Amino acid sequence: MLNVAVLISGTGSNLRALLEAASDPTYPARVVSVGADRDAPGLAHAADFGVASFAVPFRAYDSREQWGEELAGQLRAWQPDLIVLSGLMRLLPAAVVAEFAPRIVNTHPAYLPEFPGAHGVRDALAAGAAQTGASVIQVDEGVDTGPILAQERVPIEPGDTEETLHARIKPVERRLLIDVVRRIAVGDIDLDAP
Repeated sequence: MLNVAVLISGTGSNLRALLEAASDPTYPARVVSVGADRDAPGLAHAADFGVASFAVPFRAYDSREQWGEELAGQLRAWQPDLIVLSGLMRLLPAAVVAEFAPRIVNTHPAYLPEFPGAHGVRDALAAGAAQTGASVIQVDEGVDTGPILAQERVPIEPGDTEETLHARIKPVERRLLIDVVRRIAVGDIDLDAP
């Protein structure tokens, strides 16, 4: 059984989908803890499923590095086999990535390497792209530059807004995340492979 820690910043819709998948006894992974960088509404999903949660508020620390030290300590306590960044809107400090890589994955609402960064949906619309997508990647030291584990295209429709486009990307993102975690758990994806 793959033990997963999930980090969020917001409502946690991807987290909820993963918790629902993991509640099936045939799913080969379980969420052991959920953490957030603020008092995120998505922490309620952990409570709904009886999963431990913690918050390490970014603004409570003098530096990103100090915040990262506390976050790493919280993660260490759960000894996760995999860390999923699911809407965590903050870059992990290099020391945290170095400690837990290559066992960190991230979801992103674009077809990487197109439109990396915090505003992938907005950037795709601003560029006038005909399509964008969803990706699940391994986290490295860069911003959305790690190896791509899964991705799928999503068309941009006439009249799309950031909200309508994101609403169509989210279900794809959830499905890809659930599948990637399953494939890691059963050994179909080897995160240690070069």
